Amino acid sequence: MLKNSRLSRGPSRRHRRQTTRRGSISVLAVCVLIMVFGMLAFAADVGFISASRSQMRNASDAAALAACQELSVALGVAPSASADSAKTAADGVAVTLASLHRAGDVTSLAVSPSSDVRYGNREWNAAQQCWVETWGVGPYNMVEVTVRRDQIGGGGGDRALNLFFAPVLNQNTATVQVSSAAALLPTVGFGLPSGSSKTIGILPIALDDLSWDNLVLNNSGSDNYAYNPNTGTVSNGSDGIKEVNLYPSGSTSMPPGNRGTVDLGSSNNSTNDLKRQILHGLNADDLSYFPNGQIRTDNGPLYLNGDTGISAGIKSELSQIIGQTRAIPIFSEVSGPGNNATYTIVKFVGIRVLDVVLTGSLSSKRVVVQPAEFQDPNTIGGKVESGPDTIFSPIKLIH
Repeated sequence: MLKNSRLSRGPSRRHRRQTTRRGSISVLAVCVLIMVFGMLAFAADVGFISASRSQMRNASDAAALAACQELSVALGVAPSASADSAKTAADGVAVTLASLHRAGDVTSLAVSPSSDVRYGNREWNAAQQCWVETWGVGPYNMVEVTVRRDQIGGGGGDRALNLFFAPVLNQNTATVQVSSAAALLPTVGFGLPSGSSKTIGILPIALDDLSWDNLVLNNSGSDNYAYNPNTGTVSNGSDGIKEVNLYPSGSTSMPPGNRGTVDLGSSNNSTNDLKRQILHGLNADDLSYFPNGQIRTDNGPLYLNGDTGISAGIKSELSQIIGQTRAIPIFSEVSGPGNNATYTIVKFVGIRVLDVVLTGSLSSKRVVVQPAEFQDPNTIGGKVESGPDTIFSPIKLIH
């Protein structure tokens, strides 16, 4: 009886412990699975936010670069547009470029010019050796575009990101915004890589700084020609932009036997080289005569050999570029006669050729130009203070 009574007892302690352990493991497994699924859900939403942010960055970069390009027409001595009209055009470009980009579940991003686009001035401070950025102050050479996905409950291109799994944790959306800033940098020189087939539109004709400064800073000069930007033609008349004659007729600043042409490249430049440079600009071979294939003025003056001067031999080529823009070197000093002259070049400026007469009496000879915006993708931006005649390099993202 005793034996049977022992056999009829319930589960042993060992068996009960095993059952309890299995139950605990099941509960733990459920908790772990919940945590794993939660982490996966969190990772999915974080990845979605990160991918959307990257898409928004592409949009803000493109919008800032395009908008900044519109500002160039309002800069310089002879701007072709006012600051307000340039800003209006830049606003439109920023909105358009942003709308061409998608981000997450939105196929077309929205930008509001009044709240998402701002303009400012970026200048190099030589004394402090730093860039100074001032928003809301002209002349405008800098723009920032902000792209948003932060409008809760909205239905437009700036609405907040709808999340996939976070709503389980009562977090339905995420807000994201990114900003990009672009600026026009002052040019310190020009360069082409060895073997490049590209050219840079620089005329091998120098002008003295006194004549140029009198034209630009004092607005002193003639106004006998009118350039039509719609047709690219030049006619007699006035367009409100003063002019200067590159031909140094009666100038006492020029040495004997020299009339302003310089060797941009080989010191043995021929008339054919001058013709080529006038029509097509400097090539990689011309630039190979300069350190690192670059013409620069930010590390001190540039010294160029003089040529025999402006003559009827280059009249045809100069006449062919009437209405076109070029860059020319500005010199502060010149010494020596003829081919032995040395020009001290302090900067390059943009001009437009208006009229060419290189025959007849000395007093009637002229190569008339006016200040103009000059753009070239092969300019080199640098850390120099800008002025009214600054040539700007291609736009660059700064933030």
